Amino acid sequence: MKIKKGDKIEVIAGKDKGRTGKVEKVYRKQNKVLILNINIYRKHVKKSEQFPQGGMVEVPRPIDVSKIMLICPSCKSKTRVAFEVRKGKKVRICKKCKAVI
Repeated sequence: MKIKKGDKIEVIAGKDKGRTGKVEKVYRKQNKVLILNINIYRKHVKKSEQFPQGGMVEVPRPIDVSKIMLICPSCKSKTRVAFEVRKGKKVRICKKCKAVI
């Protein structure tokens, strides 16, 4: 997967299109990522010790990797990611400015 935890991304499709955020968690097998304050859904919760009143709670859900794009730290634009071997190590590079991500 070309997206890693801590990357800054922008949503390019769906209800949160145009919003930016930071990747909190990566789900490799499901090909999804969790981004703070993006793709928020409401969940009904029964009364419990944690929620004595019950009600609705807002929960972030994972979003598919195909709906997001990485923001390059050097050129500050949405970009695709390529891989190159530099100095014997495989690194991610920006397709636009050729900088190491």
